[in-house]
Amino acid sequence: MIRDPFLETQGIHNFRDYGGWRTQDGGQVRTGLLYRSGHHVEATDEDLAAIAPLGIHTVIDLRGESERSANPCRRVEGFDGEVVFYEGETTSSPPHMDIDPEMTASDFARERMLAVYTRMPDNPAMIEMFHRYLTIIAEREGASLVHCYAGKDRTGVAATMLLHILGVSEDDQRREFLRTNESPTFDILARQSLPGIEARLGRKLDEGAAKDLLGVREEYLDRYLEIARARHGSFDGYLAQAIGVDDALRARLRAKFVA
Repeated sequence: MIRDPFLETQGIHNFRDYGGWRTQDGGQVRTGLLYRSGHHVEATDEDLAAIAPLGIHTVIDLRGESERSANPCRRVEGFDGEVVFYEGETTSSPPHMDIDPEMTASDFARERMLAVYTRMPDNPAMIEMFHRYLTIIAEREGASLVHCYAGKDRTGVAATMLLHILGVSEDDQRREFLRTNESPTFDILARQSLPGIEARLGRKLDEGAAKDLLGVREEYLDRYLEIARARHGSFDGYLAQAIGVDDALRARLRAKFVA
């Protein structure tokens, strides 16, 4: 996958097409149908103009009620598609808001993110939203966008699930997950997140701690997969038994998204 998947934006972090990956049976995940990003609260008019031609008819917003209320997203003018969201909180402690002032900045960042991925496999709200995400993109026409706050943790797991179902290798699933660290818009997320985090933490985050918190590490995804596999024997078992991905849904997703 050598193309640049990122859309140039001024107020949205990590907006990219997560199609294009080869599947292990010789196919390729279609491009122009699957998009992911952070939230759109600071989307500029120019950003929305760039998004408009993409034909996004379905938005899956993985944020909880408090996050949506604090950060209402701007949408393309005249957007008449469907926005899917959860009525309630999708995490007991949103990834960029939970502060333990007793920890050092570096320990806080890494342990905070590992805690997010430890809780996510068993989180009933996220289980429901992942099921709705996979079901609705299989059913609705046009392109879709899945996003959370930063477009990297909940969104990264969602993208991993779909690519796994579509037959993309685990190595390439990880490359897609880690591609967040290549996003040219890190400054947008830092501007949106770091001042509040540092105020609650009571200290500045050094560059390494900021990247651990606002980026992704392979061990974060490892933690999620380790727990999912421990609960259900394999990731496929987790998808089937927890998320509700049956053979019919797998077939619909593959028919729609693999060329």
